[in-house]
Amino acid sequence: MAAAAVRSADSRAELTLDEIPAPTGLAPYAVALSADITPARHDGGDSELGTGRLVLLYDPSEPAEWGGRFRIVCFAQAPLETDIGLDPFLADVTWSWLVDALDERGADYTSASGTATKIISTGFGELARQGDGAQIELRASWTPHGLDLGAHVEAWGDLLCMLAGIPPLPDGVRLLTHRRATRD
Repeated sequence: MAAAAVRSADSRAELTLDEIPAPTGLAPYAVALSADITPARHDGGDSELGTGRLVLLYDPSEPAEWGGRFRIVCFAQAPLETDIGLDPFLADVTWSWLVDALDERGADYTSASGTATKIISTGFGELARQGDGAQIELRASWTPHGLDLGAHVEAWGDLLCMLAGIPPLPDGVRLLTHRRATRD
């Protein structure tokens, strides 16, 4: 029932969701999803716009550190403009986007923890042509309460979109993309 709720969660149009093999050894039962911001390359690699993984763990023994039978572990990553990657508040904002997304979706949870990592890179040698770059990564986990696990998956999808610069939208509203007219 819990795995079915994860698998049947609504997905934003900007996301490509796939079920992937769950990691072993973390819990007796698990289901895992991967998501890429479209357009993904669909060649087995991650999207250049943003990517993520979500794992729902279930342990009937209710590990004390979880505070329940379920635990959600997620990863979200998106590239950034270098000047945004230098923002001293970026990690705080990233964490707040997760909390806001969970709250907005009505996902009941406790025991949230995680890290937000800013990565700034500079290419050298053969990679010098890539120049400077930045990305943000969020690794988080929390204990969901109740059986509305789809709300947690949907919140994670909202987080991925926010990291990729795609704003949250009300139900039934789609983001218009900018198209350039070609000239003859």
